[in-house]
Amino acid sequence: MAGGRSLISTLATPRREISPGLSLGISTAVTLAILLFWCLITYGGLVDTTFCPPPHQVAKAFWTTLMDGSLLRNAWSSLVVINLGFFLSSIIAIPLGIMMGSFRVVQAALEPVVNFTRYLPVTSMIPLLILWIGIGIEEKIAVIFIGTFFQQLVMFADVSAQVPNELFNAAYTLGAKKRQIVLRVLLPATLPGVIDTLRVTMGWAWTYLVVAELVASSSGLGYMSMQAMRGLHADVIFVAILVIGFLGLVTDEIFKRLKNMLLPWARSR
Repeated sequence: MAGGRSLISTLATPRREISPGLSLGISTAVTLAILLFWCLITYGGLVDTTFCPPPHQVAKAFWTTLMDGSLLRNAWSSLVVINLGFFLSSIIAIPLGIMMGSFRVVQAALEPVVNFTRYLPVTSMIPLLILWIGIGIEEKIAVIFIGTFFQQLVMFADVSAQVPNELFNAAYTLGAKKRQIVLRVLLPATLPGVIDTLRVTMGWAWTYLVVAELVASSSGLGYMSMQAMRGLHADVIFVAILVIGFLGLVTDEIFKRLKNMLLPWARSR
């Protein structure tokens, strides 16, 4: 009884660390519960399996698309596009965002345009991008770039603006020059927040990619889903969704490990 109360107290305490085994057990239990619910509603006849296929049917569709090469081909197409678009957006947004949060002149120049543009729905721009660029890979990269760039700018600026002034004052007191302040104080202090922002915005990038592939594309996981919808192959749609989730999970883990490796003073959970 005492052990149970201690466990409940630990779980109910904010930010209290739990053992790796307990963490794995909770994650496994939740995953199995979701799988059990899926089995219950499909095998139990609670839903129409034409629109919500059972697990074994999705597994069969996964194997079929894997063997005929369509899954790997479409997944690779999506990976190429999302990495190009996200890289171009991030490589420009990171320095601009840090400067926007740290230098008032940059903030005054960029903030009105950024705050206006980031509220524009990217989906409404897709027809215009098709007219300007076409329906090739360039259009999908442009959708990802526009969808993530302006959001990243604001988030990177917030990360930069939250660096304590005491760090700058201490560096000035020790005789640091402005260049040293930027390179040895500002950048190291913002890097943990930058990587966390990249983790968040990568999820948005996947959303914009799938939207672009649904509207106008000849390859990719979004295109694969659209083709499956036209043939009422819900199992293939489930396959595409699960693969996107898996790729997102892998990407998120890469960012976490990269942060722990490069920034040991700001280790993630």
